[in-house]
Amino acid sequence: MIAFVSGPVAALAPTTAVVEVGGVGMAVQCTPNTIARLRIGQEARLATSLVVREDSLTLYGFADDDERQVFELLQTASGVGPRLAQAMLGVHSPDALRLAVATGDEKALTAVPGIGKKGAQKILLELKDKLGAPLGTSGLVGAQRAVASGPVPWTEQLSAALIGLGYASREAEDAVAAVTPQAEAAIAAGGTPPVPQLLRAALQTLNRAR
Repeated sequence: MIAFVSGPVAALAPTTAVVEVGGVGMAVQCTPNTIARLRIGQEARLATSLVVREDSLTLYGFADDDERQVFELLQTASGVGPRLAQAMLGVHSPDALRLAVATGDEKALTAVPGIGKKGAQKILLELKDKLGAPLGTSGLVGAQRAVASGPVPWTEQLSAALIGLGYASREAEDAVAAVTPQAEAAIAAGGTPPVPQLLRAALQTLNRAR
């Protein structure tokens, strides 16, 4: 198992970071939040989890070991694969997910694209007692506040990801404005703005503008 990768960031894409390790570029699948923290040419250390399939080897990257552990535990629930587990971490922090499972908070899980009411109920049942208590320094109260305040606004996630990809703040603002109707349509339909799809649409807008 590849526990982590460390080295300069060679390239960034909406859901992928390439980290140079010993002269080899390792492609790592990351959430928009993780991508937003990275900068091309700067050193990075990502905790990783290697997912092996018959036709592929996919490396998933995380800000720290705790995120990776939660990512792997989430997949012990039936119907939760690596992509959905990563989507859950893209919306909620590890502690927020622990609290959601501990308190049976269906609403927190249905905020994740791809999880409906029945799916949330099943995940909560199967993960009960597996994730453990929140680990934050302020304990359960801090985690409750994190859930109460909700996930980071999609506009902030998208803007940070675009700036991380090398765009200027003004360009990021214009791109966010351009895809706002798509986000509002998702909200009106009762869902949450799909940040990865919005990021791709924003990049297309920026490429046309150039």
